[in-house]
Amino acid sequence: MGKLEGKVAIVTGASRGIGQGIAELFASEGARVICAARTLHEGDHMLAGSLDRTVTRIREAGGDATAVTVDVSDEASCYQLVEVARQTYGPVDVLVNNAALNYYIPVVDYPTARWLRGFSVNLHGPFMLSKAVLPDMLARRSGSIVSISSVAAIGPGRGPYEGNQARPGGTMYGASKAALERFTQGLAQEVYDHGVTVACVSPGVGVATEGTVHFGISKSLDDPDREPMSMMTRAVLLLATEPLDRVTGRVTYSQQILQEFGWIEAGQGLGVDRRGSGYSEI
Repeated sequence: MGKLEGKVAIVTGASRGIGQGIAELFASEGARVICAARTLHEGDHMLAGSLDRTVTRIREAGGDATAVTVDVSDEASCYQLVEVARQTYGPVDVLVNNAALNYYIPVVDYPTARWLRGFSVNLHGPFMLSKAVLPDMLARRSGSIVSISSVAAIGPGRGPYEGNQARPGGTMYGASKAALERFTQGLAQEVYDHGVTVACVSPGVGVATEGTVHFGISKSLDDPDREPMSMMTRAVLLLATEPLDRVTGRVTYSQQILQEFGWIEAGQGLGVDRRGSGYSEI
């Protein structure tokens, strides 16, 4: 029996990358998965990947999934997504906030509208979706909300900055992800007495995706300097299925949490051989 047998899960950003991997793993563990993103059909986006592709792969493997287009920066769209999930499969048991947006622009040139949209997708979307699924979770005194953060949430520290490696776009993305980590622990505390888990996880080393390859962050989808996709997908599964008191409020890293719980023998990267964000240590 799968770890998510009979559960209903929403995974945002499921058209490609980490979100696609999470959706496929959840389905293989018995979940009925609502795969949510903006890209429904292949070719609708400059990057490869679509909800059609993800759902087809899940169904061909014997799983159950439904595609729903969503703009997580829009409150009405978030609530519509959750309502479609309820009508299709029933109350939501697991929400994975994976959808994210970045523009690789220095702050001095950053259009304000793009800055605000980045925060709307990366931070306000998880807030609105959490708000939408919580009534059912609170009523049943169970449920899990897992958000995906990033190494970018760790600031560069104080200057001077010798050999400056600043990457345009990192400031907005990092700030929104740092706020997501703080939101995670605040919400975890609020809903703790109601039996709902809230946690956050980042890659320990980094994962190669269509997006990171396109923007030159990864050399290829099989970049040997990045960690396997399975590290992140399994870490999300762990946080979504382990008992409340073992994981709620955790801000952690893929290989750190997998090693801690014995899902892998040895890990590396953030949280293992390098410090993470301040929230990961609280």
